[in-house]
Amino acid sequence: MKKDIRSRIYNAQCIGNVEPIEYMTPYPSMRSLMEGQTIKFSDQVIIEKFKITNLGFFSLVQQTSNWLESIGVKPRQRVIIPKLTNPQSEVLLFGVWNLGASAVFSHDLNITEVKRSCENVQALKFKTDLFKEIESFPDNFKPKYKPLLSDEAILTFEKGLGIRLSHYNLLVNVNGIQKAIRLKSRTRFHSNLKIGSACWVIFQVILPFYCGCIKDENKPEMVIGTSDSDYNLRHDLKNIKKFSHNDIGICLENTAALCIEKKPIHLSDYEIIENGIQIKGHSVMMGYLDDKINEAAFNNDNLNILF
Repeated sequence: MKKDIRSRIYNAQCIGNVEPIEYMTPYPSMRSLMEGQTIKFSDQVIIEKFKITNLGFFSLVQQTSNWLESIGVKPRQRVIIPKLTNPQSEVLLFGVWNLGASAVFSHDLNITEVKRSCENVQALKFKTDLFKEIESFPDNFKPKYKPLLSDEAILTFEKGLGIRLSHYNLLVNVNGIQKAIRLKSRTRFHSNLKIGSACWVIFQVILPFYCGCIKDENKPEMVIGTSDSDYNLRHDLKNIKKFSHNDIGICLENTAALCIEKKPIHLSDYEIIENGIQIKGHSVMMGYLDDKINEAAFNNDNLNILF
């Protein structure tokens, strides 16, 4: 990435006099989040359906990281995440982060197209399901690299364009959501979003873990979904003036959440412009894979997105 474009992105990520990463989230990476929450809520059930505790989940993640290392996955490498069911998909994602690698969600692109679009990519092949693959591996993993807040955590092709999100992007976006909806620990929580979407990562994988919630699809106290939920995800930002008090505005270039009704989440801001929206703040992505698109999108200390 050119220095000028990197500078434009950084300027768009600043808000007021607060620079990105200057506002420290409670954890310095997704790996540290998992370790910290496991210490705090070790014996608490995190997934009611499978009776998996935080410690049990952490052990599965450690086994997954050992398995990934055994098949040649290296820190800072991009790993294409295959379609799995929950909770295997969640365990694999944290296993990738725990190793120090980045997760790639290919969506409509095939593996060849992904590899053509970016460097240092590895696809995973399963002989069976993930839990059978990892069962012989130890549940104690010693990382050779501990990811930084500024490191890439996700590369998603959800919109066709490659969108890069850092560990800080994920953590600060989740932190902003928690503050806005006041989600508390031990709340019974449910969300049923498309596996592999950025919203699935933020609202279904990280948010309940970050808040110390219990995933319970049968008796939830809070549900986040696309309709008829306690909070509904809205991608139609052009209609933002019509959003209700329980609508969460979604912008993938702002990691996931941008606003609750019309109010920006913490450390994000936006302005509606003709035929689009200008965004700035700490959740603003690391950039698109294509620098030509970055050059057009990042101007005047803002990220500009057309509707």
